[in-house]
Amino acid sequence: MLIFLFLVIAPLTASAARYFWLGDDRQNWQTADRSSAGLLAAAADHREAVIRVFGARTVRWRSIFAIHTWIVVKEKDAATYTRYDYTAWGEPIRTNGFAPDGRWFGAVPETIVAVDGERAAALIPKIRYVIENYKFRSYGDYSVWPGPNSNTFVQAALDSVPELRAVLPPTAIGKDFPYTGKWFGLTASGTGIYASLAGYIGFSLGWVEGLEINFFGAVLGLDIRRPALKLPGLGRFGVTPGLCRQGFQVGPSAGSR
Repeated sequence: MLIFLFLVIAPLTASAARYFWLGDDRQNWQTADRSSAGLLAAAADHREAVIRVFGARTVRWRSIFAIHTWIVVKEKDAATYTRYDYTAWGEPIRTNGFAPDGRWFGAVPETIVAVDGERAAALIPKIRYVIENYKFRSYGDYSVWPGPNSNTFVQAALDSVPELRAVLPPTAIGKDFPYTGKWFGLTASGTGIYASLAGYIGFSLGWVEGLEINFFGAVLGLDIRRPALKLPGLGRFGVTPGLCRQGFQVGPSAGSR
């Protein structure tokens, strides 16, 4: 137990030290930069279908613990991208509220999942269906912790396309909230099992998910398929997910330095 607590507390302490040592110039969220980070080509210049999942550190002290994630899609030959966020203000599901690859209140996003071409075209309808039928879409449904929050929303969309074999990084607090209402069962990939006590405490074990222990939102784990250590507050350390077969890419996890 002492070893486990050390492995949870030490990374969070390191993340907090980084936050206070380096500082955070995003104190005023109202004036923070939300412009494009240049991660996407202009939609008119990129004819292929596109799926992206981006993630960036949250604002102020919350950045010690978590990232915010969102989904961007574009059908083939579409003139614009469509960005979906799940937020704490207004109607939870926000469409095109920000630039598709925009900075999250000053924080430059990183690509977590990238899919292009025919593969993306085949998967976009599944993602849109989940978004259109997501049950936590009413005012007041959003909950920062343990969920449902932005990361719960994005994980639900990724779970609808298990062929991606994509998992959000350990800094995506809320991804383990049981949005289906089931507290145990098979993982979405079908390669393992999970159990969750309303998102507060839980675990998952599978070929795609690896071993993850959720302790009040802090995720500690081990990636077996692509060897890496998953640490709360700091992210993923190990083999960086790279270009995969069948025309899609699982990108580096946000905050995985």
